[in-house]
Amino acid sequence: MIAAESKQNKTKITKVTSFAAINECQLTKDKSLHSLIEINPGEIISEFGSKEVLDTPNYLTVQISDSEHIMLAPEFLQYINHSCSPNVFFDTTNMVVMALQKIEIGEEFTFFYPSTEWSMDQGFDCLCQSENCLEYIQGAAHLPPEILRKYKLSQYIEQKLEN
Repeated sequence: MIAAESKQNKTKITKVTSFAAINECQLTKDKSLHSLIEINPGEIISEFGSKEVLDTPNYLTVQISDSEHIMLAPEFLQYINHSCSPNVFFDTTNMVVMALQKIEIGEEFTFFYPSTEWSMDQGFDCLCQSENCLEYIQGAAHLPPEILRKYKLSQYIEQKLEN
């Protein structure tokens, strides 16, 4: 890992892989994962697996079934934050993170949490500021199907919607 600090905005940047770095705000300690390379839509960004499988969700897990919530491996993927206009998708069937749109160098990786989470451990006020911001995020179970259908959803969430 290579760490650098930007003096203008007090951001610590730590390279964690050839394609990504964690940016940490030194004031708030908030962390986010950013691209070090240009990535095209449909490209696989990373494979992932489970460091641990939990039977209940927490704020770091990705849901793969009613009773399986995985802690991500590689661990740096946990710093992919939420956006109502995501640029990546966690494909929990093929266990890959893929680009939904073109991602520029330096751009933050973001995904739509309800695309993998039915009912989250902790809801939160969304601050993504996108044009289609949903304002409060707590999982797919709490959103109307017409909103969810605008997003790429995991097979698990698709199955839950059919029931």
